[in-house]
Amino acid sequence: MPRLQPPPVEKLKTVLESLLFVAQEPVDVGVLARVLRVETGQVKEAVESLASECRERGIRVQRDGLCVQMVTDPEAAPYVERLLGLDHQQRLSHAALEALAIIAYRQPITRAAVDGIRGVNSDRAVATLIARGLVEEVGRANTPGRPALLGTTVHFLEHFGLESPQDLPPLPPEESQGSEEKTS
Repeated sequence: MPRLQPPPVEKLKTVLESLLFVAQEPVDVGVLARVLRVETGQVKEAVESLASECRERGIRVQRDGLCVQMVTDPEAAPYVERLLGLDHQQRLSHAALEALAIIAYRQPITRAAVDGIRGVNSDRAVATLIARGLVEEVGRANTPGRPALLGTTVHFLEHFGLESPQDLPPLPPEESQGSEEKTS
């Protein structure tokens, strides 16, 4: 079998779209570069171009760090759920939403820091978020006891229709100042 050659430059984006379409989960840009036999920078450029084109269609290119995947347009979610026969999941509690917002905007963050910002114990709320796949441990703090650092997941991005964590809306000035005061 002959060795697979890189796709022609004009076909890179098309081949990349095919790979993302068949992938079962997010794919690292480095893995895509190895599969395509091109430089990582070329893959990043093709991902950006594809993401721009997809904003006008029923699919989106979702990025979380160096991982990329194709997802459906968030506005089509109710129709996709109906087609797939998915039951509507129970809504998140106010406490869970509050903890999720703190984690999303301050990630990576320890559970103790979430508690400090909320002013109450967040164990149950964080456990719910982890169980639903919206939050996960993303590392360990370099402090005594090495507590877990929490961050959002790709499922979080899917659930809220975001392409990347940077797409979160900005906090109003008084809220962002208030959160800095509480943690300072």
